[in-house]
Amino acid sequence: MKYLKMLCLALTLACFASSATFAKEYLPINIAVEFTDHAASAYVAQHKGWFEEEGLKPTFYSYVTGMSLAAALGRGDIQAAYMCLLPAINAYANAKVPIKVVTGLHKHGYALTVNPDRIRTVKELERADIRIGAVQIGGPVDAVLLKTIEKYGLDRSKVLNRVQRMNPPVQIMAIRMGKLDASFSPEHWPALAEEAGFKVLVRSQDVWPQMQGSVLVVKDELIRNHPDIVRKLVKITAKATGWIKDNPGEAASIMAEQLRVAGDKVFPIEAAKTAAQLMITPSSVRRSMKRLDYTTDIDPGTTQESIDFAAQNGYIGKGFSARDLLDLRFSK
Repeated sequence: MKYLKMLCLALTLACFASSATFAKEYLPINIAVEFTDHAASAYVAQHKGWFEEEGLKPTFYSYVTGMSLAAALGRGDIQAAYMCLLPAINAYANAKVPIKVVTGLHKHGYALTVNPDRIRTVKELERADIRIGAVQIGGPVDAVLLKTIEKYGLDRSKVLNRVQRMNPPVQIMAIRMGKLDASFSPEHWPALAEEAGFKVLVRSQDVWPQMQGSVLVVKDELIRNHPDIVRKLVKITAKATGWIKDNPGEAASIMAEQLRVAGDKVFPIEAAKTAAQLMITPSSVRRSMKRLDYTTDIDPGTTQESIDFAAQNGYIGKGFSARDLLDLRFSK
């Protein structure tokens, strides 16, 4: 009888321990991400379950462009975002969204693709019959457009007066329909333009050698109230970034799977429906990812250069110090 009681007690304790394990509580967090391979570290970490391993339960909101994400960043329920630096600067300076950049994600990742039957040199962008597509003013793609005009000594008015502003998936559809001759877009979209017969003519490396691509930003409130969560996000991002560099093939396959979505999973919805019609393969994504330098390093001087560029070109009302935007203590 004594042995039976001891056995029952042991089983009870085991069940209690098991229940406690299964009842593990996760900290919820709402994260906005760009619907590109710029945010590969977030998508890979989500796929691998690394957020949950750190006790976090993320809900992701994907946006087709960094500018649309920046517009949504003012929402009170978004606590962190994997986004391009220039849209983050816009959100901070123009919309007064209280955010800090806590780590980098990559450098570069923007390109000009062209119809090789219509355009052979950058100078031909000035031609009156050339149709140019680009993402909206204020973002990194527009910055690469302006840098291209400056670098190659193009007539600014001749080029800009004929630029059609459209989001990346609409540009790809326009390319397929023969309605564009040139396209400025963020990766992975240039790789899809190549699938449609275009070729890369200019990369961001060619016109802005040290260009900072995307960053991880968090709301000031999250830093004040939950610095432990911020530290975990930075840790997860660093882990995913290292893994992507060591496993490029598998990373591309994961990204290709993540980018094949139904039209109601990405915002804005209309752009997402267009994106859902496009075929995305691991080979095209891998080719795209090779053009990015995935690194969490971020230089205050380069960040200041982006801020100054934004002010000089009217993206923001006036410049400010990079120190006001950066909080890199969590990556040390």
